[in-house]
Amino acid sequence: MVSKILTMARRLGLRAILLAISLMGFATHSEAQEVQIDLTKPFQAHAFPHFWERMFGSGRAALVLRESYQTDLATTRAQLPIQFVRFHGIFLDELGVYAINPKTHQPIYNFTYVDQIYDALLNQHVKPFVELSFMPLAMASQPGKKFSFWYKPNVTPPQNLADWDDLITQFTRHLLARYGEQEVASWYFEVWNEPNIGFWEGKPAQKTYFELYDHTARAIKAVNASIKVGGPSTAQAAWAYEFLKHAADDHVPVDFVSSHVYANDTNHDVFHHTGLIPRDQMVCQAVRKVHDDIARSPLPSVPLIFSEYNASYSNEPNVTDTDYMGPWLATTIAQCDGLTQMMSLWTFSDVFEEQGVPTTPFYGGFGLIATGHLPKPAFNALSILHHLGNQRLLLDNPNALLTRRDNGTLVLAVWNYADPDGTGPQYTPPAAATSRSFHLTLPTTVHHATIYRVDRTHGNVIEVFDALGRPDTPSLAQHAELARAAQLPPPEKLTLTRADLTLDVPRHGLAVIELE
Repeated sequence: MVSKILTMARRLGLRAILLAISLMGFATHSEAQEVQIDLTKPFQAHAFPHFWERMFGSGRAALVLRESYQTDLATTRAQLPIQFVRFHGIFLDELGVYAINPKTHQPIYNFTYVDQIYDALLNQHVKPFVELSFMPLAMASQPGKKFSFWYKPNVTPPQNLADWDDLITQFTRHLLARYGEQEVASWYFEVWNEPNIGFWEGKPAQKTYFELYDHTARAIKAVNASIKVGGPSTAQAAWAYEFLKHAADDHVPVDFVSSHVYANDTNHDVFHHTGLIPRDQMVCQAVRKVHDDIARSPLPSVPLIFSEYNASYSNEPNVTDTDYMGPWLATTIAQCDGLTQMMSLWTFSDVFEEQGVPTTPFYGGFGLIATGHLPKPAFNALSILHHLGNQRLLLDNPNALLTRRDNGTLVLAVWNYADPDGTGPQYTPPAAATSRSFHLTLPTTVHHATIYRVDRTHGNVIEVFDALGRPDTPSLAQHAELARAAQLPPPEKLTLTRADLTLDVPRHGLAVIELE
């Protein structure tokens, strides 16, 4: 079968073979699962702000200065209403923010690159979600103690907390002087990154992090009380209750709680239990845990921001690069509704170097856009999910999300979730398809349907990358073919003559239907 497909590819070209694949094997080998959705029934409804598309993560601060980063940000911004971007390392030594004068032994502050970084975001109408990290070497208690990232950030406490206080004070004053109080007060300032899993070498970790947070929050508020500051920015949904209890007990200012989770985090690490939580449920169960920790804390009204999440933290090509992400993102959005103010997918771009310079376009990177400005299926999935309305109508169906726009248009997302075809760093060929058939009973007032799809043969650059043999360094001609395949095809437009519609969604497929 494989040799036959490759022969066809050589004769007909990649586009033709993809169409042939979609028309032959996968439909005939599918096993339809009928799902009935009656849209004529009354529904409970609530507001549905698009909390998943307001904020995204990205590679470290210095990468913002690159043209490739700014190009990918502009591409993402053109499809999604990004308001905030978060990244590590605004105090890394490569930006030259902090040094000690060897003669006077006084601190030297230099915000030249900081200004260029924040200017670049603001020029694209995006605000910084300021992560205050990592430790400047001249201030670090252990200059040689560095995290294992390729760019080797120092993650130790300062030698003297008074020096850290002065850095935070000077940094905050500079931002206010450059951008003005109204602008800076609309940003968020998050203290450090994941102090509970090795990004913080203070001992004991929680106690010393709380001390760092106290100093940081008080220094910021002493400059301007309107600036929003929060934490604990933990991995694995940790420390929220303890953090808020500490803040209440010691009268420390806190404007938001932030935490992180990934879908392949373990039940043991997140919930301290045995057993398995499925990959499509882990993120929102962890979000609910933090939401509930806030609710039972002494500060129950503090907003929750999940400032990192994704389907994998471990570079799994069959997960973050593939059409698997469409249903995973859709079900995550559906489950997390109402639990958090913002969720920040880590990351919008594979202009990213924590594990080093990427050696191939598709290696399981975190980004929505692969190296070479190639949108992944996840990018296209979020692009079509953007069409959802701002009011949710509750369905008793785990594979569908019904919304309504202000003008009355119904917008329905349906998906066919299945586990990834493989996990780990190696690519595994796709499994056989199993389709799901959605039968929609429609109001008689609906006469037109517009159907957007992301699946194996729609908006899926990986299908062509596979056909090319997954080259580490595609030629210019191959890159052009990949760029064409990465684009989302035009939607299907239907004029309805009946009050129903049947839609087949393949395995790992996502469809968004506008009903007018």
